[in-house]
Order: sequence, then structure tokens, then C-alpha cells
Amino acid sequence: MPSLQEQFGPIDIYLFDQLLKGRIVPGMRILDAGCGGGRNIVYFLREGYEVFGADADPSAIESLRAMARKLAPALPASNFRIEALEHMSFDDAFADLVICSAVLHFAHHDAQFHAMLQGSWRVLKPGGLFFCRLASTIGIEHQVKQIEGRRYWLPDGSERYLVDEALLAAAAQGLDGKLADPLKTTVVQNQRSMTTWVLRK
Repeated sequence: MPSLQEQFGPIDIYLFDQLLKGRIVPGMRILDAGCGGGRNIVYFLREGYEVFGADADPSAIESLRAMARKLAPALPASNFRIEALEHMSFDDAFADLVICSAVLHFAHHDAQFHAMLQGSWRVLKPGGLFFCRLASTIGIEHQVKQIEGRRYWLPDGSERYLVDEALLAAAAQGLDGKLADPLKTTVVQNQRSMTTWVLRK
């Protein structure tokens, strides 16, 4: 029997929470937008879900394809594409679940943030679930240093596009998305703040 680490990989704990709540079930088509090497989809590959991914980094996609060949050899390599979120080639209303974890805070400015968000939302089916986790100012407002617009230096030394509750509320309204859960924010002491944003389309 595989260990929990083997079964779930380094899955985001808040994505695991959505599994525990029964919101992600077999038969769903899953698209990881900004998938990296696939840390959040190990379980779904193992369990036979129809899984897709997109990331602008060719080496990340190659690593994910290698992992998929071992865990889900029936999935075609073309399920995993070298594409930016704002230019994904997947059809409109393609997936039942779109995962967008630790991606949107790499936007350079407002226009790119909204393009990345719209690109991820476009591929989600009506009634589908959008799982997003991203850096924010929530809880560390006095510890971040503004560079320009919503670009900030974080206490951990990284530079990120940071959202707040008002921006996420306005974005959800613009998308006509409904919160599936209240916003949940984790403040990592003297380092960063990460907010989990889960919407139903």
C-alpha cells in the first residue's frame, strides 16, 4: 500500500481540503493552470482522473510528462502543454476543476493578472470549481514594501503581485463567480501571506 506521501504527493493542503469536502470526485476533468512539475495532481493521476496541465516553463512540462508516463501511462503527452495561462489552447468550458495554485502572483501588472485570471476562468465549465491560491497583503499590510501598483517586496525577499480582499471580491463579481468557501489566509511568520480563493462558476 502506498504511503500518504506517495499517494498524494506534495499536494496543497487547501486543495486536499476540497477533496475531503467531496467537491472533487472521480469522473471530473481537471486542468492545472500553471501546473509546474505537477505537485498538485499526483493523486489525480494515480486515481485515473482525466488530467490536463499548462505551464510556460518547458522543463516543468517535461517533468510532468515523465511523471504522468509512470502514474497514468494512458494519458497522452499532449494533455500537458507549454502555454501561458492567458493563451491556453484548451477549449472554453473545458474542465470541471481548474487549479491555479501559486501562479497569479507572478503577474507583472494589473493587465497581466486579469488576463491570467480570465484565461483560467474561460476554460472552466459552468458549475465548475476554481481553486486558486496566491500571495496577498492580508495580515501583513505593514510588512510589505510597495514597488509599483500591486507589485511589492515581501519580507522573505521575493517580489510579487499582491491581492487583497477588495480586489478578490471585485474580481469574483466581474467573473460572476460565487465563493465556495470564505477566503482563507495563512500568514507565514515574517515571510509571506497566502490566500486561498475558491469560486464556483
